Amino acid sequence: MHFAFIPYGKKEAVDTLIRDMSAQKHRLILMKGEEINSVWIEGQVRILPFGIYEYVFPREDLDKVLATLIKEENRYKIPKIAFKFIRKFLKLEKIPEFKKNEFYLWMKENVNIIPLGIRKDEMLTEKSEAMKGWIHEAI
Repeated sequence: MHFAFIPYGKKEAVDTLIRDMSAQKHRLILMKGEEINSVWIEGQVRILPFGIYEYVFPREDLDKVLATLIKEENRYKIPKIAFKFIRKFLKLEKIPEFKKNEFYLWMKENVNIIPLGIRKDEMLTEKSEAMKGWIHEAI
């Protein structure tokens, strides 16, 4: 799962948030028939052109990531047509409704987030000998 956003605010605070996001551990679910397993992976922060960032993580943590980063009280002065263009250019979907009861303890003081959208990853079947046949999200 990918969450695209534009962070802005005090540079040191934005850097701290990005550091916290990069260090966050997520549980990636693996399936093989009826068997379910998991491995721990780090979140990935990617920097795109025009100050856009993308956070990559397993889909099971979508609600937590969105609840942590999106504030209801934020009002953006960006025209809707710009959001539409950015979403189309980056192949993003609109942000879905999400549960707000769980979140991560990332340092967000002096940082605001302009949420742009999400992108879902395909499922991947492992072919290597050690993991052959296990299915997981292709992060």
